[in-house]
Amino acid sequence: MARTALVTGGTRGIGAAIAKQLKADGCDVAATYAGNDEAAKAFTDETGIKTYKWNVADYDESAAGIAQVEKDVGPIDIVVANAGITRDAPFHKMTPDQWREVIDTNLTGVFNTIHPVWPGMRERKFGRVIVISSINGQKGQFAQVNYAATKAGDLGIIKSLAQEGARAGITANAVCPGYIATEMVMAVPEKVRESIIGQIPAGRLGEPEEIARCVSFLAADGSGFINGSTISANGAQFFV
Repeated sequence: MARTALVTGGTRGIGAAIAKQLKADGCDVAATYAGNDEAAKAFTDETGIKTYKWNVADYDESAAGIAQVEKDVGPIDIVVANAGITRDAPFHKMTPDQWREVIDTNLTGVFNTIHPVWPGMRERKFGRVIVISSINGQKGQFAQVNYAATKAGDLGIIKSLAQEGARAGITANAVCPGYIATEMVMAVPEKVRESIIGQIPAGRLGEPEEIARCVSFLAADGSGFINGSTISANGAQFFV
């Protein structure tokens, strides 16, 4: 039986790699995006994966979007909360809006993505919840108090959900990528990128597909005893 998977922020970067991997695994996949219609269309044209546009920071939009996905594709068995933003600034220069925007998307957005699918998972006695956190949620990062706070909070979410969902056959796990060769990272100045790579013992950036394989493992039917865990995929840059 094919599982239905939802990947938020699933049309570009790490999210796109995850969506493609889950499709390759035999899942029926839906991917969300926030605003780039052109990229979403190109992604669907390339992969055949249905895309849906909504703001994960808005609960009502998320609930309505998820209801539409379940109508079109089927009850959601696997949810990957990947959508996220950055609004970087040193703390003394960070504005309340920069704080709020990141909290609303990266932390509240995870609640808004998981909460609507949770009752169905409990009823069907199966679910895979996977949150894409970050190395910076584990170790912190200069000029990312807001981002690091959300990504650390995401780890608290999965540890708590793991305990609540275990008896219902639901697992909740996280993946913490290090620095990955996404469009955003590749756009930074070469000297900055070289500095980043110099801090990674593996001597290179990670690939989105490497994160996707972590998700594939956690999403599998046979991974039911792995619950409340965090996979650190960072080239040996940081250990917990």
